[in-house]
Amino acid sequence: MDIARIHLDDAPSSSLSTRLHAALQSISHSFDSGDFRQSDETIAATIALLDSIAESSSSDANKAPEEALSVILSYLSSPSSNQMVVDALSLELPKVVVKFAGLSDGCCEIAGAIVDRLVTVCSPRDMLSILCEALDTHLKASKAPIGHILILSRLSKVLICIQRHHVEQVKVALPVVLNVLYAVSSEFDEDKDSLCDLYHEAILFGKSIQAICQKLDGRSKEELCAILGLYTLQNMALISRCSLAHNASNCINITKQVSEFLPFCGLSYIGLLTGSAVDMLSSKVSKEDCDDFMACFSFSMIGASLAVMWGHIFEEVANAAGEDLATALNILRNDRIKRWQAIGMFKHILASIDYPWEIKFHLLELLSSMLDEGDSDEPSSDDMEPSFFVTSIFAVLQAIQRVIIGASNSSSGKKAFSVFKKILSDLPISLRADMLKALITNSNSPSMIAILIDIVRMEMVIENRQCSNSERNQDKNEQNGTVCSPFWSSDALNLVELVLRPPKGGPPTLPEDSEPVLSALNLYRFILIAESTGRTNRTGVLSSSNLQKAYTEWLLPLRTLVSGIQSENAENDSELADNILCALNPVQFVLHRCIILVEECMKSSK
Repeated sequence: MDIARIHLDDAPSSSLSTRLHAALQSISHSFDSGDFRQSDETIAATIALLDSIAESSSSDANKAPEEALSVILSYLSSPSSNQMVVDALSLELPKVVVKFAGLSDGCCEIAGAIVDRLVTVCSPRDMLSILCEALDTHLKASKAPIGHILILSRLSKVLICIQRHHVEQVKVALPVVLNVLYAVSSEFDEDKDSLCDLYHEAILFGKSIQAICQKLDGRSKEELCAILGLYTLQNMALISRCSLAHNASNCINITKQVSEFLPFCGLSYIGLLTGSAVDMLSSKVSKEDCDDFMACFSFSMIGASLAVMWGHIFEEVANAAGEDLATALNILRNDRIKRWQAIGMFKHILASIDYPWEIKFHLLELLSSMLDEGDSDEPSSDDMEPSFFVTSIFAVLQAIQRVIIGASNSSSGKKAFSVFKKILSDLPISLRADMLKALITNSNSPSMIAILIDIVRMEMVIENRQCSNSERNQDKNEQNGTVCSPFWSSDALNLVELVLRPPKGGPPTLPEDSEPVLSALNLYRFILIAESTGRTNRTGVLSSSNLQKAYTEWLLPLRTLVSGIQSENAENDSELADNILCALNPVQFVLHRCIILVEECMKSSK
């Protein structure tokens, strides 16, 4: 047979179905005669023909795609079809028929039937590899869910049919499946129903793994259950970052079904919140080729926290997980170490730009619930060095800062700030002081720096009341050579200097930095008043050298700068000039009070 006769643009008088029938007969004859080179060429030409039909057919009125697929299905379904031909076609057909899925409902149905037939009559192990290759190839061409749904649904069926080496076969398929879910959920946002259907198939794939687990025992069962658990958590993370998650109610059914895997895999909410459950799962996966395989579960630790978050949003999700969330939260409230572990787990989600704001705020609500007061004295909290958690808690606080700054409305910002303060309050006072200092030093937001300095001032107000209420307490502190709080130290003046005389040199930038400047001045004024009236000098603010330094290096240069900017804008009637003057007026007022106080203290010290 002349191969050219089956090309789409050749032999126009010949119908499409006639050409395909002829091509299939030619392939069969080639196998019968042992001419495998000819069969390979004819198969390649047939696949090329189908590919060109899929690429050139965009109209629903065009019946050529359905006609072509029907011919292929008819041949595969015929009792007289050559199994060698079917096996040879199976290597390429899934990759090409998947392209037809998006052309019409009819094409999708017939394409699915073709793959179903191949799954029925071909080797399951071979079809697993073939379908994985089809998924991978199609992903490079399209992120639309429909084609991936077609292949993924058949992959679940193939997996069940495999009789041996189940763990190894799952390890072949899972990275491909998760790569598809990641790519599609990250880039496709056009059709909510299609995304739901894709995740429904992902859940069915998980159920296939679950069914295999139930047939196994010993080490294989343990490892496969662990893999299913990691797959579940990875899916939780992917669902939470796709367009569906912009409205949490879209995800009720999906997250409920995914959560049903958690008890089967031995996963509890408390283990997920602290991360110990993920470590447990990872430890059960064979270390052979572990790095490459485990890379496909890169979001599993994130998914652990999100799995609990969905249970916090929807009671039916928690019920599906077989968990009493209130019990898990109460454990955290009464165990500071576990609580800090859980807080640290949230850092990647809150800092990521890939998760919707709604997810972050739901996560903050869960975090807030964890930080409510518990019933015990937390005896286990002193058993571990708090600094062990400093890095992760610092990262969480920095991430919440970004949520506060980026909040779309004041209500959301206030909720985030409330959680921020709860976390700070949960820290031992020495660690809290260090944490605030580090946050201020590493912040690039003037507004956030101002807020943080105000928090420092309020901490000092509280500590001053507690420690300096009576002369007796004051005398005791002086005798012991201690201070009431790490906030009442030279570090407080260092924070003031950081703003009023930045490390880069010169006075601060105004009006851009008017908020942190005002907060720093208010802090300095409070320290001056508290130390002078209480006859203490815990911060060193009243020493002659520090008074002179503040006067000549901080306050007077700042007064010159403020006066100059005000003079420049006083005669300007523009809105910008008015805004500048409004920003500087409170700065000038507090600055004037600070200068008067310093001058009085300097006179008294002579």
